[in-house]
Amino acid sequence: MWKSAAFVLALALCGALPAAAEKLEDQLVIATTGGLMGNTLAKYFYDPFNKTKNVEIVPVAIEVPDQWARAKAMQRTGKVEFDIVTATGPDLVGRTDLLEKIDCAKLPSVQKFGVSDACQPYGVARTTGGMLITYNTETFKDKAPRTWADFWDVKQFPGPRGLPDTGDSDWWVPVAALLADGVKPEQLFPLDIGRAYKKLDEIRPNVAVWWKTGDQVQQIMRSREVVMAMSYSGRALAVVKEGVPVAMSWDQAIRDTGYMAVLKGAPDLNAAMAYLDFFYASSDAHVPFMRAVNYATASKSAIELLKPEERNLYATSPENYEKLVKPDFAWIGEHRNELRERWMAWLTR
Repeated sequence: MWKSAAFVLALALCGALPAAAEKLEDQLVIATTGGLMGNTLAKYFYDPFNKTKNVEIVPVAIEVPDQWARAKAMQRTGKVEFDIVTATGPDLVGRTDLLEKIDCAKLPSVQKFGVSDACQPYGVARTTGGMLITYNTETFKDKAPRTWADFWDVKQFPGPRGLPDTGDSDWWVPVAALLADGVKPEQLFPLDIGRAYKKLDEIRPNVAVWWKTGDQVQQIMRSREVVMAMSYSGRALAVVKEGVPVAMSWDQAIRDTGYMAVLKGAPDLNAAMAYLDFFYASSDAHVPFMRAVNYATASKSAIELLKPEERNLYATSPENYEKLVKPDFAWIGEHRNELRERWMAWLTR
């Protein structure tokens, strides 16, 4: 009887161990975009993880759509090669069949240093920004556009606009349209798609550029091809740092978070979970990382290390984070085909 009780206790204690306490595999394969993001992750997180945990991180530079295509193929063949993948909010809802469930209680560093919702059942936040209004400060010297209603107001704020035709534009842009039409953020979902496109019809004649890439939205702000645009906050911040006369408005910015998710059947599961926790363990690493990639992490301790004037450039500053519009990814995931079809039909008519 005592042996049985002891055995049960041992199992319970084992189950309660944090991810960092599990025996780790020798390597960890992480799929993410290459370039600046990949190099900066390697410098501030991959290499330190290797030195601290003696786990070699093997990065795979791959665009997100290709990543998911590969992941599906791996699941079909039963040969899973990726451990950690890059995911968006809709992915955490619509691709749960491909993802390992995460026990947030076993990630003490995320719990301690992350913002309240940094850990989700199928992903841990890596970077957070917003789809926001970027505007030319010389064009709007006296009064700056702040909200999506201002973006739509071409009489008070005249000039050509830029909107995205990329990524999640099939819901980003309709959400902005509904906010411009007076819908409160907490009442956005389920989206009134008909109302959104009626509002989009109003702004369409003033959209000079439907931008396709982050590089393009930066260029149209530099060249003044547009006087304001919906932009990734990180891309906008990069242009601000260049000294171009532009500024960002975080009012009603649509939250855009990139997550680290673990593929179901990941061969290096323990190392993957340990890395998710390690990512949040060092606040000092987050500050230079954020400055390099121009996006905030979800580390509340790191954002506190910045001076107020710099802190306010990032999504997770207390002042900005409460302004972010939080999408209902469950609804978006359930209606993704409808959203895409409506978007393409409207854009190409």
